[in-house]
Amino acid sequence: MLVIRSLLFMVLQIILTPVFSTLALLTFPFPPLLRYRLISSYAHTMLCLLRVVCNIRHEVRGAENIPKEPCIILCKHQSAWETLALQVVFPPQVWVLKRELLWLPFFGWGLAMTSPVAIDRGDGRGAMKQLLKQGKDRLAQGFCVVIFPEGTRVPFGQRGKYKVGGALLAASSGVPVVPVAHNAGRLWGRNAFSKHPGLITMSIGTPIETKGLKAEEINQRVEAWIENEIQQLPH
Repeated sequence: MLVIRSLLFMVLQIILTPVFSTLALLTFPFPPLLRYRLISSYAHTMLCLLRVVCNIRHEVRGAENIPKEPCIILCKHQSAWETLALQVVFPPQVWVLKRELLWLPFFGWGLAMTSPVAIDRGDGRGAMKQLLKQGKDRLAQGFCVVIFPEGTRVPFGQRGKYKVGGALLAASSGVPVVPVAHNAGRLWGRNAFSKHPGLITMSIGTPIETKGLKAEEINQRVEAWIENEIQQLPH
């Protein structure tokens, strides 16, 4: 049954992604925030399919901690689930991501319409300059900025190195940082075909006010909160 459910979800995703991506391209004339609101319907649809087809449900703890003003969201990265759920839980957002994702047929083309900060990971200093410049620009437009500080998906139960880029953007812009922990990787693993039924818990921490803090201190606070909070979530 698990294989059938997972296969059905994959087939529906393959069918629907080109449709949504084509519609996303048609939003090009609209302002960025409106484009985002239209395109993010894809995430709502995928989470609905996960619930109906794979019986993967989710709960959110700490939703009251989401600021009304634009913020920087630093989130644990374990699977593809959080890339969908963040769009449903948080206000309009842009992601900091590797530019190669924009080259993917259909999915990448639609992603490009969401105003991401697409960096070249091989250009360390240039990528950081781009993150700071475009990150501040997106915040000024009214977007939250989503960054996965570990840089890549880390299997459930493991811990990656927290990079300082998101904390640098926070320190230079002075906007709050919201740490996010979850346990999605235990049901939908990194690059995994199988999607196990169950309940995913996302926990949102109290915003960290960054004015007057150095990037290293911000990064340490975020890492400490996320890794401690994950231990409190169901395993």
